[in-house]
Amino acid sequence: MVDLFVDRVLVKNNKDQDELDTEREIVNRLQNRILLLFFGSLTCDRCQEFAPVLSDFYKQLTDEFYVDRSAQLVLLYVSMDQSEEEQESFLKELPKKCLFLAYEDPYRRELEAMFNIEEVPTVVVLRPDSSVLIPNAVEEILRLGPDCYKNWQEAAQIIDRNFMISDDISDKSMRSLTDPMRRLKYKVENKKKQKRKGWGMRKDAEADGGGEDGGAVSPW
Repeated sequence: MVDLFVDRVLVKNNKDQDELDTEREIVNRLQNRILLLFFGSLTCDRCQEFAPVLSDFYKQLTDEFYVDRSAQLVLLYVSMDQSEEEQESFLKELPKKCLFLAYEDPYRRELEAMFNIEEVPTVVVLRPDSSVLIPNAVEEILRLGPDCYKNWQEAAQIIDRNFMISDDISDKSMRSLTDPMRRLKYKVENKKKQKRKGWGMRKDAEADGGGEDGGAVSPW
């Protein structure tokens, strides 16, 4: 998926419309994630109806209000609008965390041809390797809602560490970090105990008239 956009400029749908324009930024944002390419337009009635559903779907999977950890999911709007004003207006219906291509970017039309977009709305679901998982997931999103993601995650064979909320993992990690220190501590304490024990045996032997002359075996 990164290869599709590594030389492109992706724009965040926030107030400042910040740009991701370096390879590092693109890789960090897209690597090991499922990508939803949303093809739509302001003048499409079905797109208007679907936009709030898609927005809610995406928020429930990525917004900290709904989940402790965001799903490994990226939403990218590919505008089929007839003007930049239409695109800007439609972006207001989409989540602030989604991305989009600038209206003047000709790559929008290349993606349309690449994925054989014949109608809108269309949501192309891509695996992290850029292969198509679902040509159009609109009906599935309408039918299943956020449950779609589990199906996609399994089909894309993504190990989603974000959702591995695990006290066990934390405990194991802490144990692995503290074990060497704990072993050293016990080793030192055991030596001290052995030394104290040996000293006590020696004192007892001396009190009985032992030691080397008395035939007692020295612990040293």
